[in-house]
Amino acid sequence: MENDTQVHEKFMRIAIELAEKNVLESIGGPFGAVVVKDGEIIAQSGNCVTATNDPTAHAEISAIRLACTKLNNFDLTGCVIYTSCEPCPMCLSAIYWSRMATVYYANTKNDAANIGFDDQFIYEELEKPMAERSLPVIQLMRDEAQQAFTLWSQSPMKTDY
Repeated sequence: MENDTQVHEKFMRIAIELAEKNVLESIGGPFGAVVVKDGEIIAQSGNCVTATNDPTAHAEISAIRLACTKLNNFDLTGCVIYTSCEPCPMCLSAIYWSRMATVYYANTKNDAANIGFDDQFIYEELEKPMAERSLPVIQLMRDEAQQAFTLWSQSPMKTDY
C-alpha cells in the first residue's frame, strides 16, 4: 500500500518525465504538469509554447485546459497539480483561478532562472505603480465599457466564477 509521500512522488515523477520528454523530443521547454483528482490523473501536459506558437501554453496552463475540458468545468476544486517547476506568475494565477487545492513543484524559480527562464522582471513589474511599468498600460473608453458590466450584473443567465 502506498503512503501519501509515495503517491505524491509518483505523480511528480510523471511531471518530471513530461519535462524530460519535451526536451528529448524537441517539443518545448523543460516543464511538465499533471492534474490529479481523487488519486486519478485527469490531465497532463508538457510545455507547448514553441510547438503551438502560444506564449501562454506553459505546462500548467495546458494541463489546466485539458483538465477543464475533461471535467467539463472551469472549477477544479479538489484537484491537485504536480509541476516539474515552481509556477511562474501566469501559471500561479491560473491555478488560483481554477481553485485547485494544492500545488506540488520540483525545481524552483531560481533553478529556472539559471537556465534562462527568468520571471523576476514580472514580479518586479507587478510591484510598481502602473505608470512606472515598462509596458505602457493605458485606460481608454471606460464609460462605454461599463455597459457590458451593467448587462452582466443584471443578467439572469450569468454564471459566477
